[in-house]
Amino acid sequence: MLSISRILAGVAGRGPVAANQGCLVVLTRLNSTTQQGEPKKTKFGPLSDQDRIFTNLYGRHDWRLKGALKRGDWYKTKEILLKGANWILNEVKISGLRGRGGAGFPTGMKWGFMNKPSDGRPKYLVVNADEGEPGTCKDREIMRHDPHKLVEGCLVAGHAMGARAAYIYIRGEFYNESSNLQVAINEAYAAGLIGKNACDSGYDFDVFVTRGAGAYICGEETALIESIEGKQGKPRLKPPFPADVGVFGCPTTVANVETVSVAPAICRRGGMWFASFGRERNSGTKLFNISGHVNNPCTVEEEMSIPMKELIERHAGGVRGGWDNLLAVIPGGSSTPLIPRSVCEDVLMDFDGLIQAQTGLGTAALIVMDKTTDVIKAIARLIEFYKHESCGQCTPCREGVDWMNKMMWRFVRGDARMSEIDMIWEISKQIEGHTICALGDGAAWPVQVGGVSPACMGRLMAAQSSYIMFRLFAGADPPLPAHHGESHWRLPAETAGKSLTPPPIPNCASHYYLKSKIKLSVNINVTFPI
Repeated sequence: MLSISRILAGVAGRGPVAANQGCLVVLTRLNSTTQQGEPKKTKFGPLSDQDRIFTNLYGRHDWRLKGALKRGDWYKTKEILLKGANWILNEVKISGLRGRGGAGFPTGMKWGFMNKPSDGRPKYLVVNADEGEPGTCKDREIMRHDPHKLVEGCLVAGHAMGARAAYIYIRGEFYNESSNLQVAINEAYAAGLIGKNACDSGYDFDVFVTRGAGAYICGEETALIESIEGKQGKPRLKPPFPADVGVFGCPTTVANVETVSVAPAICRRGGMWFASFGRERNSGTKLFNISGHVNNPCTVEEEMSIPMKELIERHAGGVRGGWDNLLAVIPGGSSTPLIPRSVCEDVLMDFDGLIQAQTGLGTAALIVMDKTTDVIKAIARLIEFYKHESCGQCTPCREGVDWMNKMMWRFVRGDARMSEIDMIWEISKQIEGHTICALGDGAAWPVQVGGVSPACMGRLMAAQSSYIMFRLFAGADPPLPAHHGESHWRLPAETAGKSLTPPPIPNCASHYYLKSKIKLSVNINVTFPI
């Protein structure tokens, strides 16, 4: 057993996370005294300023090379490179760093796939900066305000895997970010930090920027590789995996901007320092985006495993109208299922905590919804996004998401059939797991959330009730809604302000969900629990 010294005062070391045949294994490197005498950490956050990796996240300081050097970037980078690829990989493994792009794969193991004898082909690092996930903007802030962290991270990560060059594939809409990043790369070349004999280490390494053209699907690693090669951005079948056949047919590792950017800090401050934050298997610091119905939307760096409620209230000023006004939260970008307030009370913001809550950390982009939110319409809008961004290569995704989109907008209007509630569920199950990439899964998951079916059922019952009311008051069939975004039948103005209980609807066994009375006005408004 190996004993561990404390890296910072008051911070206990933690065992690294390794992997064995795809299953994460926690390797405890503590002596018997430490095992018995040191309790597990139970409180996470807030993160102190001295432990923040991204110190210019809000653009308050100079983002160019001069300012980056003052903040500690490029400090002892030569020494890190001279320690060798195996040392860098070992520190990353000890840190327990997992991919920050959404999948959460152990970074040390992933980079280690490339650390093998060369077969004559050059190796490449590809940085996925095609940040198109709705609600996500963390990588954008890094490239705009801290680009030298990414450039230095490319050098360190590239050396760990023996790469000859890095290709940073940046979202086409990120014009200013692309400009700043290119300036930082030019400065690094001029200072001898990258290029031939980078940092006087004897290691040659180039960095190139490739701009996308606005396709969300190119955020998938193999579609991104296709786009770099000048082809249509469509995902490839795997195997072969990029580590064997990647960009230009050469071994390639695709990594997220945040994952690459933290590598130099881990090497400088030690893997055990990074592992001291968060829970086991969920270690380190993390950038969180908080948007939606909060008082102060923001991007913030915090400790992994911080409770969601504390994260929202401490950094985003709380939910608009107070915590009791919270309806649900999408915790990791639009591809992760939403969770209701009852779950948000105690859930921890890390990979394992959110998986236990039947959702995922994803990109750690929280989209907060208060009780004014029309959840059905919000889900319909997300599915419309996925329908628009589908590359059309896989039939289940191309056809299934299109049909789900049509049905969800019928639920929004209230003119769907009750049988379509089960039908849309079945379609989502036929999409999930039957496509080359995960876009189909991301489109299918929102309609599988537990409260969505009752909400859709309630919406249909409300629409049928309003139809009956219209016939009673107006004596005629109501006109159809003007467009797919209009949710309810319109009633005569003389009915405004009247309140009555809707009559029972034949053949509707779930009248239970229509709990409250309907207030008749120009539009009927009904709130349903989710």
